Amino acid sequence: MAAAHRKPRQRSLSGPTARTAATLAIASAATAAAFDGGAAHAEPDLTPAQVKAKVDKLYQEAETATQKYDGAKEKARAAEKKVRALQDEASRRTAALDSERQRLGSAAAAQYRTGGIDPSVQLLLSSRPDRYLDQAAFADRMDTRQAATVLRVSKELRAIDQLHDHADRQLADLAARQRELAREKKTVERKLTEARALLARLSPAEQAAFTGAGTATGGPDARASRSSTSTRTALPPVAQKAPNARAAAAIAYAYRALGRPYVWGATGPDAFDCSGLTQAAYRAAGVSIPRTTYTQINAGRRIPRSQLEPGDLVFFYSGISHVGLYIGGGRMIHAPNPSAPVRIAPIDEMPFAGATRVV
Repeated sequence: MAAAHRKPRQRSLSGPTARTAATLAIASAATAAAFDGGAAHAEPDLTPAQVKAKVDKLYQEAETATQKYDGAKEKARAAEKKVRALQDEASRRTAALDSERQRLGSAAAAQYRTGGIDPSVQLLLSSRPDRYLDQAAFADRMDTRQAATVLRVSKELRAIDQLHDHADRQLADLAARQRELAREKKTVERKLTEARALLARLSPAEQAAFTGAGTATGGPDARASRSSTSTRTALPPVAQKAPNARAAAAIAYAYRALGRPYVWGATGPDAFDCSGLTQAAYRAAGVSIPRTTYTQINAGRRIPRSQLEPGDLVFFYSGISHVGLYIGGGRMIHAPNPSAPVRIAPIDEMPFAGATRVV
């Protein structure tokens, strides 16, 4: 019996068994490394051209997410405004309702002094006046004035309940928009972080070549605009060629924004994203256009590329994720991405998707 309880002796591994165990251990380690997101995921050395291609793609994906963020932000603001309006109206109507109930209270006191309170008034002045709503038949047992007041109160109770229900739905919509904002913000930040990490692989000279530092920022028109920024009256020569005063004013604003940084979600005056710049430019011209690229393209009359005029909005990529302000001569002013400030660039540098004439 004692042998049955003896602890089995550990046997050391040797020969083929040991080799098999070692192989399994190495395989397990390799598998763990593959799921570890560390060195196993490190990319091989990339050429500057490959880095540029990957960074361009990341910036485009970030721009798409930025436009979704901008749209969600606008919808969240609208939902928040509706909630405030509904809550304000509910408060106002509740205050008016309280005045009506006070008048009924005065009538009830008078009835008590003369021999009792009408049952319908008791019900309406109870802690649960909503119970009265389905019993308006009591109103015919009161005098004409009291009956009219009761009916008004019951109607207001229903209206206030509907306002609160509507406000609750708007609050739920607002919460959904805020969750969407958070998701898109994370997407933008992740894409931009990846782009920065790739750019860090390049030498300073290669980074400058990639971002186009010191290039595509203007010419005689741009210099003329910057020299007149303090007066804000003289228009750059190309703006003088615009088809109308509002287009000219939008172009003049965009010229004054040259050199301002790209910041996703920004609408100026110190920083812009692409659609934030075009919206701000037309806002300065007294024209209201939507916030995002995919809504701005529908803000005016679609025109073919062959008929472009200064002041038109030009859009790029199949998802309509980028926009610039056309200034003539095949050029535009746009906010490119975080690697470059607002600048002048040829419209051929991105896949053309369409154009809209706002004014």
